[in-house]
Amino acid sequence: MRLFVFLLFLVAISSRAQLTAPSLKVSWEIVENNHKGKTASLTSFTITNTSKKALPASGWSLFFNFVRTIDSTASSDFTIKHINGDLFQLTPTAAFQGLKVGASATVSFVSQAWVVNFTDAPAGLYWVWNQEPARGYSLTDYTIKPSTQPRQYQRFVGDKLGLITPQMIYAQNKSTEDIAEKELPKILPSPQQYRERGTPFIITPQTVLSVPALFRDEASFLGSQLSAMLGSPLAFSTEKQGSGIVFKEEAMPKEAYRLMVNQNGIEITAGDRAGAFYGVQSLLVLLPTTAWGKTQTSLSVTGVEVSDQPRFGHRAIMLDVARNFHSKAQLLKLLDLMASYKLNVLHLHFSDDEGWRLEIPSLPELTQVGAVRGHTTDPLKQLQPAYGSGPDASQNAGTGYYSRQDFLEILRYANARHIKVIPEIEAPGHARAAVVAMKARYSQKMAQGQKEEAEKYLLHDPADRSVYRSVQSWNDNVMNVAMPSTYRFLEKVTDEIVAMYRDANAPLETIHYGGDEVPSGVWTQSPAVEQLRRGTPTIQSTDDLWYYFYGKVIDIAQKRGLYVYGWEEVAMRKTLLDGKNHVIPNPDFVGKGVQVDVWNNVLGWGAEDLAYRLANSGYKVVLSCVTHQYFDMSYYKSFDEPGYYWGAYTDVDKPFSFIPYDYFKNSKEDRLGNPLDRSIFDGKERLTEYGKQNIVGIQGLLWSETVNSPERLEYMMLPKLLGMAERAWALSPTWAEKNDDKAYQKAWSVFANQLGKRELPRLDYKSGGYAYRIPTAGAVIENNQVKANVQLPGLTIRYTTDGTEPTATSAVYSQPLPVSKTLKLKVFTASGRASRTVEVNP
Repeated sequence: MRLFVFLLFLVAISSRAQLTAPSLKVSWEIVENNHKGKTASLTSFTITNTSKKALPASGWSLFFNFVRTIDSTASSDFTIKHINGDLFQLTPTAAFQGLKVGASATVSFVSQAWVVNFTDAPAGLYWVWNQEPARGYSLTDYTIKPSTQPRQYQRFVGDKLGLITPQMIYAQNKSTEDIAEKELPKILPSPQQYRERGTPFIITPQTVLSVPALFRDEASFLGSQLSAMLGSPLAFSTEKQGSGIVFKEEAMPKEAYRLMVNQNGIEITAGDRAGAFYGVQSLLVLLPTTAWGKTQTSLSVTGVEVSDQPRFGHRAIMLDVARNFHSKAQLLKLLDLMASYKLNVLHLHFSDDEGWRLEIPSLPELTQVGAVRGHTTDPLKQLQPAYGSGPDASQNAGTGYYSRQDFLEILRYANARHIKVIPEIEAPGHARAAVVAMKARYSQKMAQGQKEEAEKYLLHDPADRSVYRSVQSWNDNVMNVAMPSTYRFLEKVTDEIVAMYRDANAPLETIHYGGDEVPSGVWTQSPAVEQLRRGTPTIQSTDDLWYYFYGKVIDIAQKRGLYVYGWEEVAMRKTLLDGKNHVIPNPDFVGKGVQVDVWNNVLGWGAEDLAYRLANSGYKVVLSCVTHQYFDMSYYKSFDEPGYYWGAYTDVDKPFSFIPYDYFKNSKEDRLGNPLDRSIFDGKERLTEYGKQNIVGIQGLLWSETVNSPERLEYMMLPKLLGMAERAWALSPTWAEKNDDKAYQKAWSVFANQLGKRELPRLDYKSGGYAYRIPTAGAVIENNQVKANVQLPGLTIRYTTDGTEPTATSAVYSQPLPVSKTLKLKVFTASGRASRTVEVNP
């Protein structure tokens, strides 16, 4: 009997041991866009069995994330099922006969919309055996085949723009003038008044900082920066010295400063601490670009006279840490970057469908469940994989959160750099992480017999039978606005956030309460909603629930001394015009201090003037326009260029060329990259003088669906951020006021040279270095010679003619080259980083 039991044990162990990840090679490719003349694409997986045994005909599934809705498969051997969000499950049908060693199987499928670049591809592939349903095995031998044919990369017949070519890049770069570094303004963003005096001041370890009590922290910041470069601490004094660095307090506008440098010393004058800090930042950029790269005995500061203040008071970056998590260290590094370019608001999008990233100690489930993504058979244990995060919760960018202590440190770090952090509680839509976490809490408390406690913060109506699908394909991601527990939840989270800011001694004037993309169909079959409607005469339709919800949110905020901030939908009301759906600025919330981010100005979608309409109606507006400020948009149309492109292609020139008060004026291409039909602006509302007073600022946004590493974050953000910072701080330029293309080209040349010769070299060293995007070379064949150029003068083009990849020691391009079948070009920085390779074929 013992022997029999032992043998059974060995069989069980052997059976489990066999359940490992199969050895498979998987590839994906675009077969065609515009499939059957529709807004659809046909793509396919090819699965090759590289193991030493046949792949079974059944008993397994392949899971993957894909941001397109799959409508059908074109193979009788497999079926693809939508789970939720962007998660799909591929399983074999009865027709599948298994896969012999070395054999391949192809499964093609049709999905909605187009696919153009590699970030559109399915991601996070993993394998699950039916015998072990709670465990997933990542498939790592996965390749994405590049698109080379028009049917693969042209979205539809009217999509005239092919993939970007070296010839097209050459033409774009051709009009950029190469300007000597000594002729370039040395401060970016551009000061209101700037004049070089020619005589520098030399900072040495003996230089003394004289500072009044008000500016002690700003002087300490400067001292720490200079000490790191000089390898020796600088002395401080409260008494004015004969020479050195002197801080002066004087009545000046908010955030304004004056900077004077001559051979006798440096003087920074401001009326408030923020102004003094920005004077420090301008002083630091006057130092040689190599100052951060090594320790030196002295630092030469260009002699200047600068008088400066910002154009807009709200100069922001929005970072999405919910879709993919970004560490505290990366956040601190971003704050350093923002401070360098005088940006003063970090809009922290810490909650969404795919993650909740801030610890709320009284509601631990928010991070125990809502900050974890991985494969599971228990939907209340953790969130499902999304955006390629894979099956292992401990090893993906979808898992992570900021502890309360982390957040206090982030707030203090930001506050020291005069950056306000605005937290965002996504509500009522885009809230799946919170909804699921509170479901988990409900289940746990009910199991403990604590019904009242279980229902206290519940965000969904268990009896709700509403059917809906969000833009990101979730069917359970909206808070139920009819339930009192939803408002208890928002109050609890708001109170804990307020307490964190108080403990960090950081300012908090507003909380962003989301408000975007609530899908149709939501709340229509909810008993809780029906009960509310019976007792509330003002709620006549589902749409009225929106105004009810935000009316209560405004009350929650105002009772805590805050104003409400949200996405554009918060300020909009649905109505009918000639029997058709129509939206207007909502008069109910005008005058209640509501501020909104307006993103939707997609050229050709019809809402090009929405930001101006809302500002004209009295709402405070932050221009967060997808056409110019969405940093997650791809730089241009190339299979190898990461990012989305549904709203625009956004290279560094887009945020630089933005005209805040009239972005109609110089818009030149539609969202596809084609020449713009300017008739789309006919009848659109222009910004009034009154409306201008309500444009409070500009925001650059980085959504993180395709951003899953520090390197990708910095690649997508830089150098775009610098163009946005210029428009947020500097005066409206002459070219914008006169819509003068020639003046614009001159200004662009100056800016491009500043980036290539001063700003990017500095970013190679600051804060450990930033992985900014290096533009690829432009190249064209003319008169049997290859001519090359670069978008940002100051970067170096290197080449090879033997078919090998150019390196940091390869020959430098300085004049046209003979045509060669093996010519390869790369753009290099002074630190040795390189762009992608460009091949020029005769």
